[in-house]
Amino acid sequence: MLEELKQLVYEANLDLPRYGLVTFTWGNVSAMDRESGLMVIKPSGVEYGKLKPEDMVVVDLNGKKVEGRLNPSSDTPTHIELYKAFTQIGGIVHTHSTYATSWAQAGCDIPCYGTTHADYIYGEVPCVRCLNELEIEECYEENTGHLIVDEFKRRCKDPVEVPAVLCKNHGPFTWGKDAKEAVHNAVVLEEVARMAYLAETINPKIQPAPKELQDKHYFRKHGLNAYYGQKE
Repeated sequence: MLEELKQLVYEANLDLPRYGLVTFTWGNVSAMDRESGLMVIKPSGVEYGKLKPEDMVVVDLNGKKVEGRLNPSSDTPTHIELYKAFTQIGGIVHTHSTYATSWAQAGCDIPCYGTTHADYIYGEVPCVRCLNELEIEECYEENTGHLIVDEFKRRCKDPVEVPAVLCKNHGPFTWGKDAKEAVHNAVVLEEVARMAYLAETINPKIQPAPKELQDKHYFRKHGLNAYYGQKE
C-alpha cells in the first residue's frame, strides 16, 4: 500500500540527518496521499541508520494505523491536524534543529531581517504559545496541532506563504507540497534562524527588512508574475 509514497517518505527522513537537522531520533517526516486520505509517517523512535522503506507507517486522518508493523511517530496527531486544516500541503517535517529550536525555547518569532528569509517565508516565522496544563494532559500532540492552526487563523497567515512555525518550549514544524519540499523548508528555516540570531548578536537594535524589499523577494519567486529561476 502506497509503496511509492513510503519510499519518498523514507528518503525524506534520511535527509534530516544528512542536512544536520536531527540528533539521534529527534525528528520525523510524513507525507499525505490526498486521493486515499492516508498519511505515511516515520515510525516512533527508530534510528535513522536502521530505517527501511517498509518500516514507514500508514495511518488515516482519524489516527488509526492502516498498515505497518511498527508504531507511528508520537507526533502523528500533530501532523494529522495540520493536514486536515492546511489542505494545500502534502508533506510535514518536525525537528529539534539547534537554532530554530532555540528561538522556539525563547518563545520568539523569527523576524524577517533579510532577503534569504524573504525568498522563502513571507514575514516573520510565528512562535505559538506554550500549551497549558490541561491541554498537555488531555491530548498533547493533537492540541499542538490545534494550537498551530489557531495561531495561523489568528494572525491571518497563509500556510503556503509561511511554511514554518515554532512551538514554544518545543521546536519547529515545516511543511510543503510534498515531503521533499517540507525538508527543503526545514533546512531554510534552520539557516534563517541562525542568521537572525547572529544578526541580533551583531546589532541588538536591528529592525526587520523593509516591507517593500520583503515583498519584492518573496513575490519575484512565488507571485503570479514570478521571474526567479527557469521556466519548466
